[in-house]
Amino acid sequence: MTDSLAQEIRALLKEHNAILLAHNYQRPEIQDIADLTGDSLDLSIRAAKTDAGVIVFCGVRFMAETASVVSPDKTVLMPRMDAGCPMADMITPEALKAKLAELGEMPVVTYVNSTASVKAHSTICCTSANAVAVVNSLAEDEILMTPDRNLCQYVASKSTKKIHCWDGYCPIHDQLTDEEVMKARAAHPEALFMAHPECRPEVLALADAVLSTSGMINFAKHSDKASFIVGTEEGLIHPLQKANPHKSFYGVSESMVCQDMKRTTLDDVLTSLRTMTHVVKVPKEVRVPASMAVERMIGITSR
Repeated sequence: MTDSLAQEIRALLKEHNAILLAHNYQRPEIQDIADLTGDSLDLSIRAAKTDAGVIVFCGVRFMAETASVVSPDKTVLMPRMDAGCPMADMITPEALKAKLAELGEMPVVTYVNSTASVKAHSTICCTSANAVAVVNSLAEDEILMTPDRNLCQYVASKSTKKIHCWDGYCPIHDQLTDEEVMKARAAHPEALFMAHPECRPEVLALADAVLSTSGMINFAKHSDKASFIVGTEEGLIHPLQKANPHKSFYGVSESMVCQDMKRTTLDDVLTSLRTMTHVVKVPKEVRVPASMAVERMIGITSR
């Protein structure tokens, strides 16, 4: 059944001149039929460089919005419109304006795991991989970083700037405790522990490497170690194992499952392509300033 669904999806992608993107946390069967897999912003940038007229984004809402921002002339489809991100919902443009009124005007560095409307009110965006470089590139000594407090605290530990942290968080990463990490390390003493910077500081303190999802795949590939404890959403174990078939990967905790990332099924992808519905389109008045924040980041990190 899965094979026939996959074949029909691939045929419809060709018919509609479409490209299928899957985030690293998506279900294995979604990742396996995608044209591109990876981190959210990287997927949008890579898709923008193709001649595809349609982008089918298997991820959560803010990712499809980012694809629309980066590729305004392409049609962006999101198979499950109810796949959201609790952290992205923890900040609004209105709340951001109120915070700046309280703190005073300063640059706003916004994690790409945010809505397009919040990006539009930000100075510059960052990813989990380049956040330290983005913050340290700014001339100002005081900044506000949104919306992830854990990523912010990690960046603050690598910078001399005064950084105000928005009190948002990823419920999946934030729930991971140092006790769970130590239990996993005891069970797999030979393994290196890779942690995502959305985890709490006490968890990151136990990590052998603090990395984005793509960073983890690259780190595992080039490491001379044969086993790893994966400190992020469990979906990443699938691409890790595919890229490193002779190495072993262990989830740090059974609780590291994002239900929003798991909402999308092959049936959803097929329906979206059959009907060309569930279009995500960021309006120009939001898209233009949001794009500027993304482009500023790209300009800094490509130097």
